[in-house]
Amino acid sequence: MFGTICELIPWDPDYPERTRRLDVLRRVLDGTLYDVLPFEFHQERTAGDEYIPLRKRRPSVRYGLPRIVVEDSVALLFSEGHFPTLDSTDPEVRATALRLTKASRLNAVMTEAALRGSVGSVAILMRVLRGRIFLAVLDSLYLTPEWEPDAPDTLHSVTERYKVTGSSLAAQGFHIPDPGATYWFARQWNAEWETWFEPVEAGRAIPAEIDHERSVRHGLGFVPLTWIKNLPGGAGVDGACTFRSAIETSVEIDYQLSQAGRGLKYSSDPTLLIREPAGLDSSMVRGAANALVLSEKGDAKLLEIGGTASQAVIEYVRTLRELALESVHGNRVDASRLTTPASGRALELIDQGLLWLADNLRISYGDQGLLAVVRMMLRAAAIYPLQIDGQTLPALPAHASLNLRWPAWYSPDSLDRQRDAATVVTLVRAGQMSRETGLQVLAPSYDIEDVRAELARIDAERTA
Repeated sequence: MFGTICELIPWDPDYPERTRRLDVLRRVLDGTLYDVLPFEFHQERTAGDEYIPLRKRRPSVRYGLPRIVVEDSVALLFSEGHFPTLDSTDPEVRATALRLTKASRLNAVMTEAALRGSVGSVAILMRVLRGRIFLAVLDSLYLTPEWEPDAPDTLHSVTERYKVTGSSLAAQGFHIPDPGATYWFARQWNAEWETWFEPVEAGRAIPAEIDHERSVRHGLGFVPLTWIKNLPGGAGVDGACTFRSAIETSVEIDYQLSQAGRGLKYSSDPTLLIREPAGLDSSMVRGAANALVLSEKGDAKLLEIGGTASQAVIEYVRTLRELALESVHGNRVDASRLTTPASGRALELIDQGLLWLADNLRISYGDQGLLAVVRMMLRAAAIYPLQIDGQTLPALPAHASLNLRWPAWYSPDSLDRQRDAATVVTLVRAGQMSRETGLQVLAPSYDIEDVRAELARIDAERTA
C-alpha cells in the first residue's frame, strides 16, 4: 500500500532522486502522506456510482507510529532532563560555551534538528547579527553540500535550490517579469559569502546571476552550517532514516483501524433484509415505532456484523504495532502493566531497544552535531565581538578542548541517589577517585552545571 501511495505523489523530474526520497519520508513524519489520496474513507462510490477502492481512500484513523518513535527517541536525547553538559579543561572555554548555549537557545534548536533530521539528514545555519548569534534549522531536502577534497569532514559549500511561484517571489520584493510562472530560487554558503542568485524561470537554460543586493559577506573563514547525518548507513550525504523499516506496517495499521471503525458503524446501523413477497411499502422508515406487516411467505432480517471480527482486527493491529516498534527499536512497554514504581535501572532494562536507538543518535546529534555548532560559535566569537547580556565574550582558541557529559537515561529515585552517593564517598575516601570526578558523577542528578565552581563553593564553606 505504501508503494501505491508513493506513486500518486506528484514528482518533478528536475529534482534529484534524493529529494524525492526525503520528501516522501517527510510526509510520513508530518502525517501528510495520505493527502494525495482523493477520497475520504467513508466514500464508497463516486457521483457516477463507481466503486472507490481502498487504495484511493484516506484512512479515517491515523496512529502516527513513526512520529511517536521519533519523538520518544528525541526526548531521551535533548529534553530538559537529558540535555548534555558542555565541559572543558579550560574554565574560560567551559563558561563561555555554557553562556553561548543558553543565549542561542541551543536546546530547542537541537531538539528541532533531531526531529526534522530523522528522515536522514538536517543542517543548522548560524548567523551573526548585531553581535548576537542566531541559529536556524534547515531541511536538507533542497540542500546540496560539497566537501573539501583534502578534508572530507569539512564543508566547502552548501547550495540551496528549489522551485517557487513567481507571485511568492514578487511578494518578497523580487523583480519578477511573469508572476504566474515558476522560478528557480537559489542561494549558496561558502567560507566567505552567503550568495543569493537572481530567480531564473524554470525551463530556461540561462545561468543565474548573483543578486548583489541580497548577498552578504560573513567573513567567518568557514561555511556557517553544520551538516548532520541521522544514523549510520543511508546513502551519500544522508544517513539512515529512523523509522523507514516501520512505514509499511504503520500504513497497514491505519487502514486496519479505519476498516474496524467502518465495521462498528455498520453494526450500529444494521441493514434490513426483506424477502418478498412481503406486502409492505419499501419506503417505510425503520424504527421501533414502525411495525413490519409481512405476508404468509414473507420474511425480514437485520444483517449485523459480529463483534468477533472487530476483536480480531484489534489483536492483529496490536501484533503489527509490536513488530513495527521492534523493527525501529521503539518503546514497546505498556504503561498499564507497570503496577509499581520502577527504579531508573529497571526502566533502562525495560526500554533497552529505545535506549540503543537514542545511544546511536547521541553520536550523530551530540558529537557530530551539538559540539560542531558550539565550535562554530566559539570560532565566530574569535572574529566578531559577540555580546551576551551586554558583556563582550572573550576571544578563545579555535580548537579549544570541549566535550559532552551526558546524564543518566532516567532520573534516579531516592534509593538510587543514596546508593550512588555512598559509592562515590567510598571511592573518594579510598583514594580511588578524586573529589572532582565524584562530583561529576553526581552532578546530573542534582542539576550541577559547573563542577569546579561547585567544588570552590564547598571549599569556601569549609574554611568559613
